[in-house]
Amino acid sequence: MLMLIDCSSCRTPLQLPAGARCLRCIVCGAVTYVAAGGGGGGSVPPMPSPSPHSSNNYGFATAPPWGPAHPSPSPHGRKRAVICGIAYRNTRHELRGSVTDAAYMKHLLVNRFKFPESSVIVLTDDQTDPYRIPTKHNIRMAMYWLVQGCQAGDSLVFHYSGHGSQQRNYTGDEIDGFDETLCPLDFETQGMIVDDEINATIVRPLPSGVKLHAFVDACHSGTVLDLPFLCRMNRSGRCVWEDHRPRSGTWKGTSGGEAISFSGCDDNQTSADTSAFSRVTPSGAMTYCFILAIEKGHGTTYGSILNYIRSTIRSTGDAISGGPISTLLAMLFTGGSPLGGLRQEPQLTSNEPFDVYNKPFSL
Repeated sequence: MLMLIDCSSCRTPLQLPAGARCLRCIVCGAVTYVAAGGGGGGSVPPMPSPSPHSSNNYGFATAPPWGPAHPSPSPHGRKRAVICGIAYRNTRHELRGSVTDAAYMKHLLVNRFKFPESSVIVLTDDQTDPYRIPTKHNIRMAMYWLVQGCQAGDSLVFHYSGHGSQQRNYTGDEIDGFDETLCPLDFETQGMIVDDEINATIVRPLPSGVKLHAFVDACHSGTVLDLPFLCRMNRSGRCVWEDHRPRSGTWKGTSGGEAISFSGCDDNQTSADTSAFSRVTPSGAMTYCFILAIEKGHGTTYGSILNYIRSTIRSTGDAISGGPISTLLAMLFTGGSPLGGLRQEPQLTSNEPFDVYNKPFSL
């Protein structure tokens, strides 16, 4: 049985295998000793690193070659990104375009927006490094790394391409009664990552001057960051901000920073994994159209990007009789049968309303 303890240095939750008496934090590298009763111990200076291919006596590989222990060169104005592409290969949930999305997004961030390659963490199921496999634990750790130590001037990006789903919400915080979720590679055994956790991990800690952009290309992803405001855009491109703040008063905003999310579809919709756009390589519809908007000069404002993505998906959907829509729920209940049509409407959410056609887009 696994239990969670906090790292005694950076406070990151870590999984402690039964019987283990200490473990090294994969985020900051510090070692936490555990008392015989299972409580957390004190922090000690990081142990000398074993060889890159070794593992310690408790089943944890050595600290990965990324994280706050290996910061990017510039202490201010840093750019850092986490990119997740999950194909669920050799399962009934397999997607064809998610890993391609991850490669496309990394190329865009590094070459167009000048993110240092060493500050872009890519998690895909074809990785050989065990820390780069998009398991629930690794995605959680990557999200912690993304925001840890961020300060004014920093630009953060979280991109996810994979399955999304929903589960019943019992707290009354959701307008539709459902929490939105991400499905890591091992979701069938470890569970999904719920929007409340995503918000608490990468939204609420953001201090003033820090900017986070999320791009979530998944089914049921409209409000997957649980941000307080959703920009409802109609077919003519006109927008109205909807207030999605929980009736309970639970704070879902930032600590002074800025958080904006583009999602593949509304909470009650599915997102396409299709080759209908490139005619060659399968990809997520939202990711492909977002990159197309940037490359074709439609990336000047948030409104122009959202309008371009939505109109491109809509026109492509109208032009084809049906496309393979990948939804976790549909595949679970139909055994992987494709659904017809591109009927998704990408969404924009934010920690606060703004003029989408006058606010310049930048990463």
